Amino acid sequence: MPWTPDAPSTVFAGDNLPVLATLPDAVFRLIYLDPPFNTGRTQQRQAITTKRSAEGSRTGFQGRSYETIKGTLTKYDDTFADYWEFLEPRLIEAWRLLDDRGTLYLHLDYRESHYAKVVLDALFGRDNFLNEIIWAYDYGARATRKWPSKHDTILVYVKNPKAYYFDNEAVDREPYMAPGLVTPEKAERGKLPTDVWWHTIVSPTGREKTGYATQKPEGVLRRIIQASSAEGDWVLDFFAGSGTTGAVAAALGRRFVLVDQNPDAIEVMRSRLPEATAFGTIDA
Repeated sequence: MPWTPDAPSTVFAGDNLPVLATLPDAVFRLIYLDPPFNTGRTQQRQAITTKRSAEGSRTGFQGRSYETIKGTLTKYDDTFADYWEFLEPRLIEAWRLLDDRGTLYLHLDYRESHYAKVVLDALFGRDNFLNEIIWAYDYGARATRKWPSKHDTILVYVKNPKAYYFDNEAVDREPYMAPGLVTPEKAERGKLPTDVWWHTIVSPTGREKTGYATQKPEGVLRRIIQASSAEGDWVLDFFAGSGTTGAVAAALGRRFVLVDQNPDAIEVMRSRLPEATAFGTIDA
């Protein structure tokens, strides 16, 4: 049976392009996409835990012995012979699926973001470009022969520049960088975010960690979903990965559709998203 907006929040397992073709026009208020970045290498993360063991090779607090247990290795191939031949038809579908007040957030890195701007200008129109958001973090390799790359780019486009939904008052505020320059009342309330977002990555030992490669932090998605959707709206992510979009959408009272073809991603989402009562499949 085809999916309809009367369905519960849903996760589809399969190739996203044929799944998207089954979804009705103009249903989604917000689409967030975090496609593979075309880095040319395999992305992977292995879950590692420790437990007390008399035979363990690691010594911890008060001289106790521990052993390291390696869990499931999750990975995907981040290489495409023709990246834009792959991505462009999916962006065309994203435009079709947005409602008249809808917004697209496309999350990429420096390798592809400039190409994406040209493609999205053609698909949506230059007047529909809303923002280039820079997500800056301080983690990863330290380059010595160039400035270290410590940010991703999120391009924001709207379906209708005269009618799009945006509620910055709903967004969690952040501390002033120089609180002494504002009144105590303003310092206590905090300031609205700008288009540069300083936010740490998902901590390898934090509560958010699922063990899935390239998992994005809930704080970044929370800001996006708060600003560009209201309670009850439909949110779509068809490169869903670990399901962060769905987890945050559910916590904020939104409904969601997620799509991913990676079996590891589907298993992570099964345990993370009890709100998704249907894990459907679409035959490619």
